[in-house]
Amino acid sequence: MEKSNTDRFEILKQLALAGSKGEDLTDISERALSQAAGFVDLTAAALFLWDEEFKVTVTVNHAESDAARQRLASLEQELFGNLRKDQNLVSAYMSFGGETPYHSFTLPLRHRKNIFGAIIGLQEGERTIISEDDFLEALSALLALNYAAEGIGKEHAPAREVLDKERLSAIIETAVAVNHEVNNPLTAILGNVQLLLLKRDDLDEELAAKLKTIETSALKIKDVTQRLMRITSPRSVEYSEGTKMLDLSSDEE
Repeated sequence: MEKSNTDRFEILKQLALAGSKGEDLTDISERALSQAAGFVDLTAAALFLWDEEFKVTVTVNHAESDAARQRLASLEQELFGNLRKDQNLVSAYMSFGGETPYHSFTLPLRHRKNIFGAIIGLQEGERTIISEDDFLEALSALLALNYAAEGIGKEHAPAREVLDKERLSAIIETAVAVNHEVNNPLTAILGNVQLLLLKRDDLDEELAAKLKTIETSALKIKDVTQRLMRITSPRSVEYSEGTKMLDLSSDEE
């Protein structure tokens, strides 16, 4: 039966959308293998991820029967796996004779030049997988991108944490400098102003009002320097168009 391009597109679209939503990669892979197996008439399919020594770290399987699963596993262990290690096999389509002919393929999971896994499949009877090579290669490429994207996200997370820690450290150093250069002299000024305000009754009304304004402003500056010393997260807010400032609101008591 002729395959529909719409069906091919739908399988690939669902795979891409699931990956972009951040769904569990094992679930995505199982669903993709199942849909591809049904579309291409595979009796078994599997996905493998491995480390630098070709030691398998993740396996996802789909099979119509235990016999098909075992045959595909045997092909991987005795044929494809050894060819990858010994001959740098990247991809292959193979056919095998016998009473019941069967066919198999292996395609890489690759990100740039790094091959970190493969998908393999098994077809029994009539050989049609070679006519679906474009679809199967697109499927493996999308699966590879999903796994690579998750890995890239994990690799970059520590880098972001380091940058945040470095930024926070710089802010704390600035806060200490501000406290030393501004807050200490400010305390002396504030103390003198408050002493004068204790004699408010003896002061000119206009002078007392100005001293009160100085006191209020000094207390506000002191509060800001104290919040700088207590900051725990280097978040920013927009001050004006194109300019940001440190967000101290979350550190207010």
